[in-house]
Amino acid sequence: MNTVLKHLPTLIRASLDGEKRTVELSTLSIIRKLKKEEPQLSSELAKILATYNAGAPMTRSMGIDPPPVDKDSFMSLVNISDQSEFDEIVVLNPALNNLISNFLKEREAIAKLIANDVKPPNSILFYGPPGVGKTLLSKYIAHKLRLPLISLDLSSAISSYLGSTGKNLKKVLEYGKSAPSVLLLDEFDAVAKRRDDPSDLGELKRIVNVLLKELEEWPYQSIIIAATNHPEFLDKAIWRRFDIKIEISYPDEGERIKLWDVYLNKKNVIKIDSLFLTTIAKSFEQLSPSDIKQISERVLRQVLVENVDPIENLISQLKELGKQDSTLFNKIMVKNLKEVYKAKISQAKIAKMLGISPSTVSHHLKSK
Repeated sequence: MNTVLKHLPTLIRASLDGEKRTVELSTLSIIRKLKKEEPQLSSELAKILATYNAGAPMTRSMGIDPPPVDKDSFMSLVNISDQSEFDEIVVLNPALNNLISNFLKEREAIAKLIANDVKPPNSILFYGPPGVGKTLLSKYIAHKLRLPLISLDLSSAISSYLGSTGKNLKKVLEYGKSAPSVLLLDEFDAVAKRRDDPSDLGELKRIVNVLLKELEEWPYQSIIIAATNHPEFLDKAIWRRFDIKIEISYPDEGERIKLWDVYLNKKNVIKIDSLFLTTIAKSFEQLSPSDIKQISERVLRQVLVENVDPIENLISQLKELGKQDSTLFNKIMVKNLKEVYKAKISQAKIAKMLGISPSTVSHHLKSK
């Protein structure tokens, strides 16, 4: 109930100021908070909100119009999400954290920048390998700026709407500009390819020209974020149109330790010591946050359902990744376990962990 009371000042102030969008968002938050403890009250508030909106879609409660649809299939062209209840884990290295923090500070100071004839940043290009957190960071930015997130996967848009891709993309861009929001164009390389690529269709070359014009004239009130796993495919002119270009790489060792800790160590489920997590982080460099989260969830499920040993199960899950052959996997783990634990672990214990013989452990320790 205390968390609900925190919304009251905002709700009352917004009501007196006539800020409909804030009233609706605050009411939605209160409904979510009351759902378990006061289901009847929560239901009553939901009915009031539904009646007030006269059956309008949820998008209106976020201060935006219903999303555009494809004229042939009548399917929505975008996904819209409210990130006000964002609670995912974001682990950033200092350099990346500094870039994101500076962007958020400049967006918060947008009025001051405009008053002094300085263009506020409103476009970001995220690039890096799959699973490193490009979409997650987009959600985080929408959450911090209290804006709805509008998402379009360009690769699926092209395959589904070939022949009318340009028209549909234009609809989405116009929609993103119509109200304050964060527009995420995922798989951006699908439409922003180099115009000198002879393999591309003529329509895609025209789309690049549309994107260039839109990025140049994107309104201050909204933010456009593009994400790609293949920056090398992007047209050179596209790069120049983005205010900020941010490369997101695989997490470093320190970040990997934090990610393993937050995803694996759950209260009343398991607790894996920091030395073992350090060993895992040292042994597997090319793991994305998404990889670490998925592996951790599989381990937790096995521990809860099958009551297996968490460390042995984690090792088994890592072996199945196929990042190294089994001999190399065992050799790396043996050497790193001994290096991290030093005298605190025996060869017999290492052998049991990895499911190999003590003589194999001894062989790996002696080898270069």
